[in-house]
Amino acid sequence: MFIKTLAPQDDLIMQLVPIMAQASQILLEEYQSYCAGCEFNIQEKSDDSPVTQADLKVNHFLLKHLATITPQLPVLSEESDYSERKSWKKCWMLDPLDGTKEFIHERDEFTTNLSLIEDHQTTFAIIAVPCEQVMYIGYRNQLPYKYSFSRNEWFQYKIEEHDLNTPLQIGLSHNSKNPKYQNFIQPLLKHRAVERREAGSAYKFCMMLEGDIDIYPRFHPTSEWDTSSGQSLLESIGGGLLTLEAKPFLYNQRETVLNGGFIAFKDQYCKKIAYEALKHSGILD
Repeated sequence: MFIKTLAPQDDLIMQLVPIMAQASQILLEEYQSYCAGCEFNIQEKSDDSPVTQADLKVNHFLLKHLATITPQLPVLSEESDYSERKSWKKCWMLDPLDGTKEFIHERDEFTTNLSLIEDHQTTFAIIAVPCEQVMYIGYRNQLPYKYSFSRNEWFQYKIEEHDLNTPLQIGLSHNSKNPKYQNFIQPLLKHRAVERREAGSAYKFCMMLEGDIDIYPRFHPTSEWDTSSGQSLLESIGGGLLTLEAKPFLYNQRETVLNGGFIAFKDQYCKKIAYEALKHSGILD
């Protein structure tokens, strides 16, 4: 849960907050225009995934402002050239519109993800949710903040004891028809009742921070900019995101920016039962 607090006394956070709020406002206006039926440009990239004018507009805005705040740091963005990334020991990682398909389907579960990568690890992260006008922000070794930029109110995460008397909330993407997901859920039913919570993209990480999802399994592809911010924020509250072999994701070190499957978990209890379920699911056989 998040409890109301004072604004953090941190230069990086206070520099980035107004920029991310402006980027969210740009995305929100683009979304409202698209939903209203206005002319809107959508293209297909070389991997057949969609990119919209909103992706590109926010990407341009954030690249410009990040260059002002941290001119020495390159940006590994989904919508920019990152061909020289292997030489970067430290960089920003950006997804200007995470959940482009949610956006196109007029679902408001899209985000902007920004994280700081140092020696292949995420040390700082922000996930902004334009339609809710909030952002989750913080360092991996500190409890995260939540900022409502519509009300100019700050909150900080407070760790609560896991309630074993409530159903387990399992986060899934919309239309998750792959039988692997049901195979994963089945062993969990030995512990508790299970409820499926469908949501888009990195928005599921925000739901985990809010206590609305306990475990988020993923058995189909994502990219590094999809998971970096969420992994860091979960680690900061005692949870995490690990490969199916229970190893932490590292960033900007592999030949590809594509991720393999993973399990994200809110706390160590959820980690334990999630990997037990994975072991008995047959998915790794």
